[in-house]
Amino acid sequence: MKPTLFLIALISTSPYLYAASGTKAGVAKVEITPSGPIWMAGYAARTKPSEGATPIWAKALALQDAKGTTAVIVTTDLIGLPKSITDVVSAKVIEQYKLERSQIVFNSSHTHTGPVVRNNLSVMGAQEPAQKRVVEEYANTLRDKLVTVIAAALGDIQPAALAFDYGETGFATNRRVVTDKGVLLGVNPNGPVDHKVPVLRVVAPNGQVRAVLFGYACHNTTLTAEFYEITGDYAGFAQAAVERAYPGATALFMQLCAGDQNPNPRSKLEFAQQHGASLGGEVARVVKTPMKPVSGRIKSVYQMAELPFAPHSSEQFTNELKDQNVFKSRRAAMMLALYQEGRAPRTLQYPVQVIRFDQGFTLVALGGEVVIDYSLWVQRTFPGERLMVAGYSNDVACYIPSARVLREGGYEAVDSMIYYGHPGPFTEEVEPRIQDAITKAMSRVKK
Repeated sequence: MKPTLFLIALISTSPYLYAASGTKAGVAKVEITPSGPIWMAGYAARTKPSEGATPIWAKALALQDAKGTTAVIVTTDLIGLPKSITDVVSAKVIEQYKLERSQIVFNSSHTHTGPVVRNNLSVMGAQEPAQKRVVEEYANTLRDKLVTVIAAALGDIQPAALAFDYGETGFATNRRVVTDKGVLLGVNPNGPVDHKVPVLRVVAPNGQVRAVLFGYACHNTTLTAEFYEITGDYAGFAQAAVERAYPGATALFMQLCAGDQNPNPRSKLEFAQQHGASLGGEVARVVKTPMKPVSGRIKSVYQMAELPFAPHSSEQFTNELKDQNVFKSRRAAMMLALYQEGRAPRTLQYPVQVIRFDQGFTLVALGGEVVIDYSLWVQRTFPGERLMVAGYSNDVACYIPSARVLREGGYEAVDSMIYYGHPGPFTEEVEPRIQDAITKAMSRVKK
């Protein structure tokens, strides 16, 4: 046995470690591949439903401290989950298992070769009645499967040793290129990125790796609009690679703050496989190392921040209704209907969640397509924390730009709001409000 592996075996199987920490874990997975052709999410250029599928999954990791406090992390190979799904699923789990909303986090990999999920990116989603029915039926089935996988993970709770550490891989690149003609989507080698790969390892008393939770801040867009097969993109390949490296283990991928991060290179299947192998290989390497133990009490907070949209009027949407861009005209029709009902949106209710062990691991889970600035700010602000800072959690309602990105403009700040069916950009107040919510949540879990 190699020295590193021998050390891990000693740590993993130590009776004292399990007795002292009292931690437990349960894990489960369920396939969520659509049963047939379905409209795909992520690219406005697509003109037809899916053709074929590689299996995609929902997975759940239940973590429990010595006093029985539980946290459940749910990951999905999907573009994003809206509140209309996560609220229903969490309500059922809360009722059945007496948990609190703060103890359940939902995250999506943001694959752009996955099915449309109801209410998410609705302006570019299925428009024909028959296609809408398929999407609605999938959403109903998905809700049931999410409840099922959470229940299975909670039913699988057993003693476990947890450990956390970081790796690194470099295929993510900042995609915002500032030019004289505005911000374009491309490759910006000088833009902010975060190549860290946070890894949480779950080991059984017999030394077997039972689960590996890992994340990366990079859009799941290696496979572009011309691909019509359902897949998990690079994150799907990475999870499969980790599970091959550790037979019997379940690998769960969390999408981090990837709003302005793209894989590079992209647009070929072999690139998705290459990125998956790079990420999965790095995760497998980290799991073999003597990672830092995670223990102590679990504390969790779930709260909402109110994010203000820039001022808008019915007149601007009346004009936009005539726009040659079909997505703008659809958005305008939605906004005018809300104006007529007296419900014109002025703010967005935004979820901020923190799940923290006393020692060794803190998960910050933010809603929406969060740009990398927020993750870098959290890491600077809380340097003593062993952090995983995720976006795409609990409700993927739109992009979440920083004040810098709003000032620069471009897709993440302005144009993306058309496809998400929102009235327009946020104000720069969005950044301090989110930072304040994170700071308050961190304060509460550290008491």
